[in-house]
Amino acid sequence: MGQAAEKLRFTREEYLEWDARQVERHEYVNGEVFLLAGARRGHAVIAGNIFAELHSQLKGKPCRPYMADMKLQVDAADAFFYPDVMVTCDERDAKADMYLEHPSLIIEVLSDSTAAYDLGQKFEYYRLIPELLEYVVIEPERQRIYLYRKNEAGEWLLSDVRAGAPVLFATVGCSISREDIFEGVAVPHEA
Repeated sequence: MGQAAEKLRFTREEYLEWDARQVERHEYVNGEVFLLAGARRGHAVIAGNIFAELHSQLKGKPCRPYMADMKLQVDAADAFFYPDVMVTCDERDAKADMYLEHPSLIIEVLSDSTAAYDLGQKFEYYRLIPELLEYVVIEPERQRIYLYRKNEAGEWLLSDVRAGAPVLFATVGCSISREDIFEGVAVPHEA
């Protein structure tokens, strides 16, 4: 999750005003602010590859991808996050300036320091977004992809995307090959 900021408690308004003046990115959860650690090269490459592919495939369509510098507000959790990649097709987000609120797809690239949080508490917060239908978690070290998709009953189902299979982001009508996602990232050594 990162380290807490020097000031221990913020209101949403104080956080937004303060965060706009910061060089580093900070996430906000229920009054507490946490500094985000810098990403490793593989993390940045994977997020960039996904964003580039989504941007290319969504060109001319109503959905729009965003990278890690765009904030996401999860109102029901009193939180602001910086997902690695998110896509929104909601007209309300097209008018947003400082943060989005209605993504249908969120993608997080795991790091050692955030893996448990991204798979646990953060995913719990993300599930409070009514429009969110797909959550994708990518494990760079093992080149594993886990896709959580919400079904019509509101249940989240996990699909483990196997080697050789493309990743289908059904919510936004895009598909990306594993090779394109991991292009430029070293293949892990088999033990």
